[in-house]
Amino acid sequence: MASKTRLVYLLITTFCLAGCGYKSRNPVSENGLSSADTIQTALAPRYAKGFKITVRPDGVKLLSISEPNNNHAIPELFALVPKGTKAEIPDGYTVIPTPTDRVICMTTPQLAGFTGLNAYDKVVATSTTRRMQNKEWLARLKDGRVKKIGMEGNFDTEIIIASQPDIIFVSPNRRGGYEVMKELNIPLVPYWAFKETSPLGLSEWIKVAGMFIGKEEEACQLFAQMEQRYNLLKAKVSNVKQRPSVFSGEMRRDTWYVPGGQSFYARLFADAGADYFMKDNPETGGVLMDFETVYAKGYNAGYWRVMNGYKGEFSYEALKASNPQYADFRAFKEKKVIYCNLEWIPLYENLPLSPDVLLSDMIKAFHPELLPDYHPVFYSLLEKE
Repeated sequence: MASKTRLVYLLITTFCLAGCGYKSRNPVSENGLSSADTIQTALAPRYAKGFKITVRPDGVKLLSISEPNNNHAIPELFALVPKGTKAEIPDGYTVIPTPTDRVICMTTPQLAGFTGLNAYDKVVATSTTRRMQNKEWLARLKDGRVKKIGMEGNFDTEIIIASQPDIIFVSPNRRGGYEVMKELNIPLVPYWAFKETSPLGLSEWIKVAGMFIGKEEEACQLFAQMEQRYNLLKAKVSNVKQRPSVFSGEMRRDTWYVPGGQSFYARLFADAGADYFMKDNPETGGVLMDFETVYAKGYNAGYWRVMNGYKGEFSYEALKASNPQYADFRAFKEKKVIYCNLEWIPLYENLPLSPDVLLSDMIKAFHPELLPDYHPVFYSLLEKE
């Protein structure tokens, strides 16, 4: 399928899924956020491990954020106080008057929450824009409504100051360079979505974005829709008798980078009816391995997930050319490589809003008979020569 055709299909599919008429069981859908108890129930994370929320009767939200699945992580504490409210806040909390009107995002996945909530005007600056395809963000970057603050480790502090942000969402598991930002006395809010242990946990961080910008009701509704679509798909594979094995990643120089056994990709594979070759590993993020270890564990796996940015049409020949040893894997020989080309598939800017689409892609690869009429969006089996 040509890249333009696939992109058009992606946009149409995402639009259609966003409008599906699933009736949510989340209380916010029927009653609205009318009381502290209702808000607490709606905002409390069901899948995300990286944040906790306590909603007080005075409207103050006490938010605790820490690295998912890390029992030794020290949480960072934020008190989201409605503007104009005088409230007593416990020690150790950074007070954030809400709703915030000016936000800096570090990554395209963080921007996804503002896309889903139609809150483009809340974002005043961002970092990397590589491979961005969202037309609204590109237009705002072009006319200056959203500024570029530079790459991680080389931020332009003058642009940051001129943007007058209320908060900055940061990705603490990336290269960083946030020490300079700390000196600006602007609250840095860690955004641990991609260290979550499930796709729904990753997507649930839209609630965090919603809380800061006064769109918690919309965030809860949107997440409830994603949750229900995902779980309906998950139920389709709950009784499959054959669960194929799958391994992941490629060599980068002398190292093979694979998602950990507690990562959201590991859960995705399990929910799609497959066994991940690192499922017993305890890590939520990436794991660095040598070729020999991956070969020993993944040599006979039935499927291989590959994601890269290849300029042009990727193929088995191109995969083999990057490392001739790849041809020895069973998944290569049987043409069972599940592939996403980041050069023309906007995965990262859409993934937080499309966990169900990602799951559909994997089910289509592992168990195509369960979704006979589905056309993959992000990942698909690499076409045979």
